[in-house]
Amino acid sequence: MHTKTIAQLAAGLKAGEFSSVELTQHYINRIQTFDNGLNSYISLTEERALAQAKRADERIAAGKAHVLTGIPVAQKDIFCSDGVKTSCGSKMLDNFIAPYDASVIESFNNAGSVMLGKTNMDEFAMGSSNETSFYGPVKNPWNVDCVPGGSSGGSAASVAARLAPASTGTDTGGSIRQPAALCNLTGLKPSYGRVSRYGMIAFASSLDQAGTFTQTAEDAALMLSVMAGLDVRDSTSIDEPVPDYSASLNNDVKGLKVGLPKEYFADGLDADVAKRVDDAISEYKKLGAEFFDISLPNTHLSVPAYYIVAPAECSSNLSRFDGVRFGYRCEEPKDLEDLYKRSRGEGFGSEVKRRILVGAYALSSGYYDAYYLKAQKIRRLIANDFTEAFKQVDVIMSPTTPTPAFKVGEKDDDPISMYYSDIYTIAVNLAGLPGISVPCGFVNALPVGLQIIAPYFAEAKLLNVAHQYQQVTDWHQQMPETFK
Repeated sequence: MHTKTIAQLAAGLKAGEFSSVELTQHYINRIQTFDNGLNSYISLTEERALAQAKRADERIAAGKAHVLTGIPVAQKDIFCSDGVKTSCGSKMLDNFIAPYDASVIESFNNAGSVMLGKTNMDEFAMGSSNETSFYGPVKNPWNVDCVPGGSSGGSAASVAARLAPASTGTDTGGSIRQPAALCNLTGLKPSYGRVSRYGMIAFASSLDQAGTFTQTAEDAALMLSVMAGLDVRDSTSIDEPVPDYSASLNNDVKGLKVGLPKEYFADGLDADVAKRVDDAISEYKKLGAEFFDISLPNTHLSVPAYYIVAPAECSSNLSRFDGVRFGYRCEEPKDLEDLYKRSRGEGFGSEVKRRILVGAYALSSGYYDAYYLKAQKIRRLIANDFTEAFKQVDVIMSPTTPTPAFKVGEKDDDPISMYYSDIYTIAVNLAGLPGISVPCGFVNALPVGLQIIAPYFAEAKLLNVAHQYQQVTDWHQQMPETFK
């Protein structure tokens, strides 16, 4: 059963080939068998999952099922889940039991899906390799000596190893698309505001967006149909009609205008990765797509701008974790100042501290205009580049990452090099656009991803373009031999 897609599992449940309880138990067994070597889950909610599965079977029998009813899903441990530990991969929240459901969790509950557990992640979503988690690094199922990408590495690894048919993630600077590329998955980051952030623990509020990891674009369409929509509890949620994302999947792409930004195919891109992307482009040409060279001239400023804006917002968002109201509290503080200092010093990891310090500095008196304000102006220039490009083309294609997965520990002493592993994804977040990564081949037995970017709220087009590629290739069907 674990080799099936969501669409296939939903059909099997509807036809009575197996029950949701049987399906859920199958995945629980796989998690218990395989996850010790991957560390993709922080919490396994076995009892809750089986209870949800039983209710789902009753709903299916009554003819009141949604397409995701009875489907097991792994949830990133950044989404508050009522009665379940929600840690954000941090010692700071190791003892935090959420008192309510995030909008994303609520949406899946309403659809009747089953939560298998909460997946491992970089601490407070800060990282590109899933090595900053308080619970230890996640391993890449394709090669356990390599990273799965981050921050949503646990979500990616769980689906790649078929320890879940699908999972949720969050994407602040590439944290869905990058691990999807490194783990051979379809990773969807919707437009900013398309999915509610209510109950999603904030890293950088103007950049964070919830999305999905699935085997196929068809499955991503099913997941997004549940997650998308206006939520009055989130002031950044957009009141934009939610289309039937599955309805346009089979539209052909003949005449599709595709832009290839020269800045994404320059120095720094691994030659073998470039070849796999070129091969994918050739497949689209056979399907009738037309390609045009374009320029996104401010791309080189995206990483430095991001690493001012994101740390500034994280510095503000994480100020609430002070050892007083909830979360980690140091032992026997001498006074209030000691309580604050030691609780934060002991509760946060080194990468989180680094970004808090950078953000506090950028927002400080005398430096706000020089750094934060300037970064926001650059952000506007980057968004304008995309606006101009989409006057000429329908979508933009590029590599998702400059290289395949790197070794665990390889970039521990070089945070700048780590930051640049997101160089092709960050600009999309700064502009608030939707993007998707789809499998397009392998380099030295490690997966490579093709990134597709679309205009605001054009997720249906994005999913259609990805789906058509997956109809003529089978990269997305490949899974690691160890987990078959």
